[in-house]
Amino acid sequence: MNPVAGKTRQWIDEGRDPRSAHWQAGLETMMNRFSGLLEPGCLVPVHPLEEEDLPIFNEAMERIDLSPDLLAAFLPPGVANTIVPPDAAEELVRIDPAKPSYKLLILRPGEQERILSGEFSPDADRPGLDIFQSGALLGNFDYESREIFLSEVSKTVHTHLWTRENWQEKERMAYTINWFQRCLLLGRQAVIMDRDNSFFHSPTVIKSNRIDALFLLIYKTVTNRLQGRETPQNTAAANSPETADTAKESLTALVEDQMLDLLHRVKALEIIDFTTFTNRENQAFKDEFARTLARLTSDLEKKPVA
Repeated sequence: MNPVAGKTRQWIDEGRDPRSAHWQAGLETMMNRFSGLLEPGCLVPVHPLEEEDLPIFNEAMERIDLSPDLLAAFLPPGVANTIVPPDAAEELVRIDPAKPSYKLLILRPGEQERILSGEFSPDADRPGLDIFQSGALLGNFDYESREIFLSEVSKTVHTHLWTRENWQEKERMAYTINWFQRCLLLGRQAVIMDRDNSFFHSPTVIKSNRIDALFLLIYKTVTNRLQGRETPQNTAAANSPETADTAKESLTALVEDQMLDLLHRVKALEIIDFTTFTNRENQAFKDEFARTLARLTSDLEKKPVA
């Protein structure tokens, strides 16, 4: 028996509403199909975006805060309009099928997967969220407008899907870097996030200080860019220059340019106020800049830029 069909049958045998059981199974099947595209903790488009899709995707990226374990798919109309609730489940229909749909699917992996389906198209009759687990509809969240949807969506995600406990350093690292990449992509730092779980905003969680945390963020971001690691929120890697045969001096200059560019963006986005640095922090900034530059250059000498 098909594993999804078997799970659906089990849910129904346990007394779940067949409509919600079949719908959750269908949503999980879609997420399995997207799995090769998804990056934990990131909102990822699962289909190439048209120009008119970009503002809507950017709104979602700004407003939706994900813990590092969550898988999140952004579905533009080319995909979203093919995903329609069962005819019998009218309460799950949020938009006229003839109108362009924009959907979110967010999956919390685990023994009992929990999945959120959201509709927030400008043309939606009822923008809102539906949450399922073990074939049961746990709750509907209806909003009077998509603006209210966008202002409330992260609260719902935090309450019903977030993993809050036992974050390790790697989770805080991934969460903070994803936040920074969102800021760079959107050109603003006012994206929703949890400061207590960000090593940049709360350096003490990794037993650090704000200067070291800043350069750790710079180090990780430049590494992703120059070693060709293109992520859903870091497309700069694809445009990095070919430097495998570059002399050490040129490689150092390239790395320095990348660091200075990021520091300029940090200043322009007002992510940190450099004027508040003490004399000791100013000296630490200079020392850490030099150390990070040398570390990155050494890394790239050992593993040339892709």
